[in-house]
Amino acid sequence: MTDDGARELGVCVSEEVQAEPEAPEPEGESGPDSAVPLIFGRLLKRLRTQAGMERAELGSRTGYSAATVASFEQGRRIPSARFIMQADEVLGAQGVLVDFIEEMEKAQYPAFFQDAAALEKKAVALHFFAVQTVPGLLQTEDYARAVFTVRRPPLDEATIEQRVTARLARQEIFGRKPMPTITFVMEEAVLRKGLGGRDVVRGQLEQILLIGQRSNVEIQVMPDGREEHAALSGRFTLIETTKGRRIAYVEAYKSSRLFIDRSTVRELEERYGPLRAQALSPRESLALVEKLLGER
Repeated sequence: MTDDGARELGVCVSEEVQAEPEAPEPEGESGPDSAVPLIFGRLLKRLRTQAGMERAELGSRTGYSAATVASFEQGRRIPSARFIMQADEVLGAQGVLVDFIEEMEKAQYPAFFQDAAALEKKAVALHFFAVQTVPGLLQTEDYARAVFTVRRPPLDEATIEQRVTARLARQEIFGRKPMPTITFVMEEAVLRKGLGGRDVVRGQLEQILLIGQRSNVEIQVMPDGREEHAALSGRFTLIETTKGRRIAYVEAYKSSRLFIDRSTVRELEERYGPLRAQALSPRESLALVEKLLGER
């Protein structure tokens, strides 16, 4: 089934997109999650060879090491859009490499998250409920790296860095114009976790305070002592597209799904409304974050 809201973004969203997520944040298995990086890498190597250029020279002209260029050519790392554009110009590829940018951006993420990432990037409204870790859009680089490092089975170092880079790239949405409306509700326990150590947690709390000052962002905390809780079944994300289509993204062990049917999306919307009412207000929430920061 193809969603009109997803079609406007150039992606096809099925009613249920299933894959194996990682814990605690579903970001996939080790290594790139599609054949696109391999195809791009082979083409990059062919163009470089035809141009009579060594990896070191291409690296110096694009701001990367020869080892990094080798990783790109072998499909082990996802190059940035900046590198792709520079390489296209340096190698005289006449746009052949540039044509890969959109697909390479998608390939940063595991297959099951690619549609959700594309929808998120151009959404007009996003609403997150988090129960295990700070939502990805709020994470600092150090916190994100800690999330991926503690994963079991473990990810290799290159994949961890790829996942961290992709996660941070998602945060460009905060500076997008027109500004999307973004709200977060997270469990108090998420803020009290010592994931990554004292300095990492301090940096993360500071980032939450900083982002929480944005006019289009509201961050709320669900206190541990609340007697009522409208969303005990776990985390989810609500997405609204530019055409007004509403979609839900739900993560669970061994499955990750995009729902476009109105009945399921409405169920989650009916949880999120009371959830926000039961949580601390945005001002009270930031005050709690500041209090916790003072305790670190």
